[in-house]
Amino acid sequence: MRLWRKVSGLLKDQNSVWIASLSRRTALRNPDIEAAVIKATSHDEFSMNMKNVDRVFRWLRLSSTNLKPLIWAISIRTEKTKSWVVAIKVLILMHGLYSTRLPCVQRIGRLTFDLSNFEDGHSRNIEMQGINAFIRAYFMFLDQKSYFLFMEMEEKRSMVKLNKNMVMQNLENEEKENYSMAQDLVLLEKLQTLLDMLLEIRPLSDSTIVPLILEAMDCVVTEIFDVYSRIRLGIARVLSRINVIGKVEATLALKIMKKANIQAVELSLYFEFNRDIGVRNAEICPIVDQIPNEEIKELEEIIKGASDTSEKIDETNQDIVIYEKMESETKLKTIITNRWETFDEEHGGDDSSAIVKFTSRINPFADYSELTNSTNNAHVKPQELPDLISFT
Repeated sequence: MRLWRKVSGLLKDQNSVWIASLSRRTALRNPDIEAAVIKATSHDEFSMNMKNVDRVFRWLRLSSTNLKPLIWAISIRTEKTKSWVVAIKVLILMHGLYSTRLPCVQRIGRLTFDLSNFEDGHSRNIEMQGINAFIRAYFMFLDQKSYFLFMEMEEKRSMVKLNKNMVMQNLENEEKENYSMAQDLVLLEKLQTLLDMLLEIRPLSDSTIVPLILEAMDCVVTEIFDVYSRIRLGIARVLSRINVIGKVEATLALKIMKKANIQAVELSLYFEFNRDIGVRNAEICPIVDQIPNEEIKELEEIIKGASDTSEKIDETNQDIVIYEKMESETKLKTIITNRWETFDEEHGGDDSSAIVKFTSRINPFADYSELTNSTNNAHVKPQELPDLISFT
């Protein structure tokens, strides 16, 4: 049965290469690239054809314009297959493309094919359920990583626009200095999410521990080394500025530190598991450190101190409002006078008191003649008013 599958797979690969050679060369299709992709993702379930894998990478290094034909060839190859062997080899090939760190690869974004619901179409055995789950988890990680690389490239472009004097060659080093604390924390959250997805990629049973799965696990373990080293670097950068962060940043940083301690335990168990099943790259594992409790307590004190300070400010503001209200009520007075006055208020420098000036004016109810005489400066003999109230 195994021999029949091998012969059948070989015939399928040769037929696919022949069909690809008949296609016309366009901006989206390149027969030579398609042939290299088919041979690199052959139905041989024992190993990858590294000679053709290197040939695919050389096409991409030769010119970034070969990216579209390459992605098109991989997508067509994936859509037509129901073989778990081809599916895993496609994922290993895509993982290798991201490892080249070529700028054009970062423009891919979301993957153009979907293996999130993959099921092998040639075998319904129980052992295939573990392999199908492995392929789905591997695809979900690569899809998220592809999107992460795309967004990281967009952020770098925005930084270049804001910093016109930045040299492109030094962008990778200078971005660490220009990132704010909030950006560092958001980046750490994304990296921790990628690490969680990587830890989900593993053989679920002994029957799934086959040579091709172990080869894929070598790539996964190498990726974990890279992601975990970036997380450690980011945490060290955050802790070096722990004394100048605010409550919001401290709250997010505390969440990340606690998550890092949980992932440290999971990483130790994951590396031990991979060593037991024979993954070569897991034999030499990086040091998995725990975040010191002193750093976590310091973050908790920053959050608590910020909360106490805000409460004191609120109480002080309430006292000020009440005092001003009482003070304003005590300043209100009523003055009774028999003179007609005008009030010109002039506020002092401290705005806490008012100077009221009194200016005498002529009684508007005075007799019109008196008003006229007084205006002409003529001497008028005062007249006595008749007594209209007394009774005779």
